[in-house]
Amino acid sequence: MKMMRAWIPSLSLASLKQPLQAAFLLPPAYYGTAVLLILASMFRPMLMSEAYFWVILRQAAPLGLVVLGQALVVRVRSIDLSVGGIVIGVNYIATSAYLSGFPDSVIIIACLALGILAGVVNGTLITRFRGSAVIVTMAMTIIFIGVVVAFSRYTPPGDVPELVRTIGSGRLHGIPIAALIWACAAIPLGLIMRQTVFGRYLDAAGANPTAAALSGIPYLKTMLITHIISGFCAALGGLLLAGFVGTGSTDTGIGQDLILNSIAAVILGGVTFGGGRGRVLGPVAGAFMLTFLLNFLTSFGFEASGKLMMQGGIIAMAAMVDALKNK
Repeated sequence: MKMMRAWIPSLSLASLKQPLQAAFLLPPAYYGTAVLLILASMFRPMLMSEAYFWVILRQAAPLGLVVLGQALVVRVRSIDLSVGGIVIGVNYIATSAYLSGFPDSVIIIACLALGILAGVVNGTLITRFRGSAVIVTMAMTIIFIGVVVAFSRYTPPGDVPELVRTIGSGRLHGIPIAALIWACAAIPLGLIMRQTVFGRYLDAAGANPTAAALSGIPYLKTMLITHIISGFCAALGGLLLAGFVGTGSTDTGIGQDLILNSIAAVILGGVTFGGGRGRVLGPVAGAFMLTFLLNFLTSFGFEASGKLMMQGGIIAMAAMVDALKNK
């Protein structure tokens, strides 16, 4: 009987060990979001309402789309700092008078083509000419800012086209169209990463690019494709942001917060430089977490400086937790 009593607790501990380990290995964005939701339900119940939930999803959609592309390039040990410049360029194209006589669909195609072109240039310079991803993509942002300033001469452009306004701030059966577009981009990308050869290439190239190249895996081509996808996602996110704002702006700071926030959401989502791990759902949760955090802090009256300090502290803590897990 004594042996049985001693065996039962040890069995229960062993049965709990594996689920606890699995929970500990989850990306920081999961339990960070859970903590925020618990705090909001206790101190700010209005943030937990269905109406406010859709508002937060609409706000998170531009960042969420940028995060999808950023997660891919980070998976292959690269980075894309040109997303802010792409957003500025898209905002100017969508609201300037140069394409005002064309249908709204043509304007949208032109904006998406700008993002794809930026991704092709970034990927080519990084893969073919071995340029530093940080320097190349940062230079791309500076070029976009310079071009917009040169063409606009700080003259405010007009309003966004009606179709862009609709996809940025409209609703379909009560659901924000921006959130639906985000989901329509995230779900196929998640399936591609899990069930296709390209997803396996990403795993191999991220884990060990040298071994991947020696094994015949087109590592450089894979990196080029990820930068093209990142440029497209940034352009689409820029369109949603322009549609949400509703009017053009010559402010060169527009979209610049997406650069650091997208990297932060990727890290919170469990995607790291190397290691060949991390999927789509984690970064999506990271984008939602950061957006919900800003709304949560705003409800307490935090100013912009306080929000940035709090956000930076949480991201730093998440990065340390993730480092401890890897260790």
